[in-house]
Amino acid sequence: MKIAVTAATEAGLDAPVAGHFGQAPHFVLVEATGGSITTTRSVPNPFLAGHQPGEVPAFIRAQGADVILSGGMGVRAIRIFEQVGITAATGASGTVRQAVTDYLHGALAGASPCADSVQHHQA
Repeated sequence: MKIAVTAATEAGLDAPVAGHFGQAPHFVLVEATGGSITTTRSVPNPFLAGHQPGEVPAFIRAQGADVILSGGMGVRAIRIFEQVGITAATGASGTVRQAVTDYLHGALAGASPCADSVQHHQA
């Protein structure tokens, strides 16, 4: 399984989880097998300066991710991730390592839209 995690820095597993996926400067791509992390790679968010709906989910899909973990995400993004076959989970916090561990052990699941932007309430 490949998991993408929003990251505030490029510090890999030790990076803090970014609070909102659309404003994350980096994504950490984590491969996990049998509940264990096997490889990681940090990539910059090419759409940090601005993006249209669907661009970031398409980028994450192109990286081969099956799952996206983030502190927060708008309703439109959650829907688009679902449409491209990526499971979204929000409420991640701490380090990327902690978020992935929580997800792999079932402590992080499901996506609830955040309410910090009017745009997130638009369908």
